[in-house]
Amino acid sequence: MNADMRSASLVEIEYGAYGLPGVVLVTMNRPDAFNALSEGLLDELQTALTELGQSGARVVVIAGAGRAFCAGHDLKEMRAAPALPYYQALFARCTKLMLTIQRLPQPVIARVHGIATAAGCQLVAMCDLAVAADTARFAVSGVNLGLFCATPSVPLSRNLSRKAALEMLLTGDFIDAAEAKHQGLVNRVVPADALDAEVARLATSICAKPVEAVSAGKGLFYRQLEMGIEAAYQLAGQTMACNMMDDSALEGVQAFIDKRAPDWKR
Repeated sequence: MNADMRSASLVEIEYGAYGLPGVVLVTMNRPDAFNALSEGLLDELQTALTELGQSGARVVVIAGAGRAFCAGHDLKEMRAAPALPYYQALFARCTKLMLTIQRLPQPVIARVHGIATAAGCQLVAMCDLAVAADTARFAVSGVNLGLFCATPSVPLSRNLSRKAALEMLLTGDFIDAAEAKHQGLVNRVVPADALDAEVARLATSICAKPVEAVSAGKGLFYRQLEMGIEAAYQLAGQTMACNMMDDSALEGVQAFIDKRAPDWKR
């Protein structure tokens, strides 16, 4: 564990994770509860990610302590206060966290070593990228309890095909890591003992790119997805034109012309 680590009761934050400057590892720390998203954990994740979005971090990795990645919402906590205003506020709090992940300027990688169910599967789907151990499993299993996973359906339907997403939502059945990759929920699947090396490899590749291009590209990617094709092209063209005026892009293109490695000032 890196010496430059800040420990909170429910979230651990490691700067310079994997020996890579600029990479921050955010670990959900409720192992005995399978990292269920209690109100406290939601709040600490929200605070941590908001702060990281304003930092010089290049890549954020989200992981879980113990055997599970995340088992979704804390059902005991939810059942203890059965009132509509409470549930509305709880799901609004979760939605805010999920949108914060998408709106961060840094790419966010889910490091999935164990089960990711319900809102935990939602969390994987909301991360920009995901690397899973071959032992990981995924489900949106609320329907088995009489509760359709409505909020998880939002990112799930934006990662998987409609029929694949709806099958998961209607059956609550688990899929394994290989199927999750096939369906588009995760990017890479590796043996469990190679998980950290694969996350580090992906983070290293991103960190090698100019921060302006990565940040602008992530923002553009999500905005254009919600647009019609003509508006998407207009936004993409404007983004690319502005990106081309960055010193890093001008240097990168000149380096290509000169047949040399770019000298990016990061």
